[in-house]
Parts: sequence; C-alpha cells; structure tokens
Amino acid sequence: MLPSLKERNRYLVFETKKKKDIKKNIWKGCLDFLGEFGCGEAGLWFLNDKWDEKKGKGILKVNNKYVEKVRLALSLNNIHTIGVSGTLKKAEKKFIGG
Repeated sequence: MLPSLKERNRYLVFETKKKKDIKKNIWKGCLDFLGEFGCGEAGLWFLNDKWDEKKGKGILKVNNKYVEKVRLALSLNNIHTIGVSGTLKKAEKKFIGG
C-alpha cells in the first residue's frame, strides 16, 4: 500500500477517576456522541497493555482526523485527556512517565 493511502494514527493519553469498566465507559461515550459509523471511522482502539489501573491512566489509538471528536466524547463521560502524540513511544514517555 502506498504511504499516502495509509491511515495516520494518534495516541491519545487519558486519565480517569472511575477505574471500573473503563473500556465500557469509553465505548459508550464514543458511541453516544459519534454513533456506530463515527466510531468505525475514528478507528478507536483501547490499548489493554497500556492501561495502568493504579494511576488511572491509559492510551487510546485514534485516527488523526477524529482526535478532537474523540476528546469531546471522552470529556462528556468525565474522562480527562492528558495529551496526544504521533507515536506510542513518545506518548508513554511524555505523558505517562515510563
């Protein structure tokens, strides 16, 4: 596939005080705000291995065109966005500290 046809991804780092059923809350918030088609276009992906329950922080992979819409959907569900990065390594290093 040509590089110009590839989807560009961003890694959205978030934190929340509600640590129970976080994955369910994220999907519910995005589905309520964006709808099924919007969630599919956003390419929303919860990275299970990057979820730190003790800190209440995690990382989502999102299509670069839908970052602001996903941030809004998360904020409506009381999930705070710490920052956005173009690479997973930088997202971890800069916003999670590890």
